[in-house]
Amino acid sequence: MPRHDETSPLLTPSDISYAPPSLPFPLGLVSPGVRPYLELIRFHKPTGTVLMFWPFAWGLTLAAYHVNLPFEEYWPQLGRYLLAAFLLRGSACTINDIFDREYDAGVERTKGRPLASGRISVFAASVYLILQYVAGVAIYVGLNEIAFYAAIIQLLPLFLVYPLMKRITYWPQAWLGICMNFGLAVTWIAVTGDINWPLLSVLLAGTWGWTMHYDTIYACQDREDDVKVGVKSTAVLLGDYVEPFTIVCSVLFIASLAVAGFINHQTVIYYVISVGGTALHIVWQYSNVNLEKPDSCWRFFVRNGHMGWLTWAGLMLDYVAKAKGHSFPIFR
Repeated sequence: MPRHDETSPLLTPSDISYAPPSLPFPLGLVSPGVRPYLELIRFHKPTGTVLMFWPFAWGLTLAAYHVNLPFEEYWPQLGRYLLAAFLLRGSACTINDIFDREYDAGVERTKGRPLASGRISVFAASVYLILQYVAGVAIYVGLNEIAFYAAIIQLLPLFLVYPLMKRITYWPQAWLGICMNFGLAVTWIAVTGDINWPLLSVLLAGTWGWTMHYDTIYACQDREDDVKVGVKSTAVLLGDYVEPFTIVCSVLFIASLAVAGFINHQTVIYYVISVGGTALHIVWQYSNVNLEKPDSCWRFFVRNGHMGWLTWAGLMLDYVAKAKGHSFPIFR
């Protein structure tokens, strides 16, 4: 592939000589005709789905604790939102790759993606996207009216706009922070039937900071190539200030967990595990990341998916303890 400077034109799929690497699981289990469609939704890279799912799970569990939701209703709903996160992430990746196919062709990490490498046509990807949208809408049927419309806003306009942001602003991660975490509002409203403005405002602001924290460092993988092809990101904008900025964003997230626990009358269990455990995990993340190494930035991204278990565990244990009638100190 030819070397590019800052004035080089964007590459097109015809410029690419693509040889697929050894196939990650489960891509080797499907036919070559099906494989690009699984790659398009990043089926072999589940971290994005996990990161999309956690706000759904956290909002659902907060609401379940708040209204004493029966367990037999909680688990089917959790399964529904796991499927919703999968469909949402897949459609978001598809629309992103349709818009970014020429940019992706000029970035080392993304040049082998199905659209960038020409293995799927734009028409086929568009039909595939519509099918994902239909399935995404169907999964939300049965929610109350406010929750349903909130879910559709996340599925369609929020993620539809995201690929355009990296063309017009160095802050696409700021928009992504809204897109990724809107499931918090969906699940809370679906269970309670109420918009708790103080709680949801605090949590959406905090989880926005969480997304800024992990996705800015994720974007550090591609900084050199992004500059060459003209893609904007907070990683490009902030340069040497990426780590101080993302640390502040992560502090915002931890603080929001603490305030949300106070508003929702969570117990000491939540504060020890969800707040304290999450804070310690984030400190550990920063002690092990090297922004100059793409592999380290990728591991940092993946570790935030792992961190979600800690945040959810404190919420879940609080919910179980309350349902079983156990009494623990409440922060009010």
